[in-house]
Amino acid sequence: MSEKNDSFQPRRRASVDGFLVNSGQRPRRPQFRAPVQPKAPATPSQERMIGFSGAPRKTQNSPALQPTRPQPAKSEKAASLPKEPRSQYVPLAEEPAMGRRQRRKETRRSKKLEKRAAKDRKKTSKAKKRLKIVGIVLLAAVLGLGFRFYDDIARLTGNRNPFSLLGVFRPSELRNDNGRVNILVAGNSADDIGHGGAELTDSIMVLSLNTKKETALMLSIPRDLWVAKPEGGHGKINSVFPESGMEGLESVVEDVTGLSVHYNAIVNYTAFKDLVNAVGGISITIQSENPRGIYDSSLDWTTRSCCALARYPNGPVNLDGKQALNLARARGEGYGSYGFTNADFTRTEHQRKMLIAIKDKASSASVVANPFKVSKLVDAVSDNVRTDLQIGEIQSLYYYTKKIDDTKIDSYNINTLKGENTTMLSNYTSPDGQSALIPAAGLDNYGDIAAQIKKIFTAGPLVKENASIVVLNATDAVGLAKQTKNKLFAQGAEVLVIADAPANQVQSSLIDNSLGKKPNTLAYLKKTYGASVVQNKTLSQNYPAADFILLLGENAVPKTDTSN
Repeated sequence: MSEKNDSFQPRRRASVDGFLVNSGQRPRRPQFRAPVQPKAPATPSQERMIGFSGAPRKTQNSPALQPTRPQPAKSEKAASLPKEPRSQYVPLAEEPAMGRRQRRKETRRSKKLEKRAAKDRKKTSKAKKRLKIVGIVLLAAVLGLGFRFYDDIARLTGNRNPFSLLGVFRPSELRNDNGRVNILVAGNSADDIGHGGAELTDSIMVLSLNTKKETALMLSIPRDLWVAKPEGGHGKINSVFPESGMEGLESVVEDVTGLSVHYNAIVNYTAFKDLVNAVGGISITIQSENPRGIYDSSLDWTTRSCCALARYPNGPVNLDGKQALNLARARGEGYGSYGFTNADFTRTEHQRKMLIAIKDKASSASVVANPFKVSKLVDAVSDNVRTDLQIGEIQSLYYYTKKIDDTKIDSYNINTLKGENTTMLSNYTSPDGQSALIPAAGLDNYGDIAAQIKKIFTAGPLVKENASIVVLNATDAVGLAKQTKNKLFAQGAEVLVIADAPANQVQSSLIDNSLGKKPNTLAYLKKTYGASVVQNKTLSQNYPAADFILLLGENAVPKTDTSN
């Protein structure tokens, strides 16, 4: 071994308590006795609480802290310190004794609290009773409204199956022809007890909806049209329903119009009154050729003693339910009446206007958001309408109709399908002396009527307005007027005359003799030929039957390709 190792002396270590230990021996942790805190002398009240009779308690003095010799280790782990003894119970200070006055005060206070708690319990109990009563009333109201709704739908559709109400949550597909749905609507006065001929359908109309283009047409059929009856023989079309029902009337209407009828509805005239009242009144525009407006001196059937059916000036008028009902019946037949130039045709025109006004008001937010108005509306329909539409189909129909704008609803009657200057019907006297109407082509000959209806239902705006046009060539281009005539004819317009204009002009011009009554044709001519609207009394007098006189300028000459 080296000298370095021989001279090595181990260091002496001191233990934690200051005593030295031998070389190589680990210091041991000293063990102390835990100090015992002296206990405070107990007060008399505390002694009573813990069972002492007042004798002084013996106490032990705390021993001095003395280190103990380290004990031999039982294991390699260091010995842990002993646990401290549990803390002694220290009694609370003595509470002051409660006086008699204070006890009375506390008693009164506790009684007040008990009374208040009892009142609160009573209030809670009363509130619960009220809530129960309100809940029962609401439940009864919901059940009542549900039964009322079911009864309304059952009366409207004729279907008493309660499961049919599930159709409210599942709209049904409508029967249609390439997206067009045709509904036959007939109106009578069956609700007016005592009125002669109440079952006769004096109003007959076809409502046609194009679900693809979101457009609609209303076609009125005159009540005096002489037709072949399903039961045999001939008679006025308004007498078909009392004898053959709605199915028989459907068959006759299909023969007259050439249309397929998908659904039908029979309506009492009272529907106008109830529907208008349900939506809070309507507004329509009276447009009469008479500057005074319209007047029908016939008496109101419901009063039997006074009041004319209708008397309104030209322009917008507001109608309540009673006024709407009377206007729907007015034909200008009374002595001194005016403004009903076309009698029954004018009446059906007013009816179509009122239907559009009711549709607009019924779909407005002020009605849809008001449950009371909606309830009245449903009642008005169920009380006065019977239809073969089912509830799911009614919901689908409402979905389509609310998307149709008023500007996309066209109104016609059979007599003026080709315009006001051409009539499709002729007067007829039946073998038994009745005054009636038949097709201009002859008895039971509905070919021209059906063809014109098909043309209107499938063609563009020029066909619907059926405007008469005179085309004048104001250029040196040969054949320009004839080319224009062929183009307008293809669009469905009627060209009366083609000729040369008195003088040439650079810009095309247009004379509007329709006074704005045929806006679609006017817009088409202005856009297609770049024409500006002018006035020319001489040309208007030369062509009095023309709705429009088109003068073709240089800008209307087709451009030719000169690049080759």
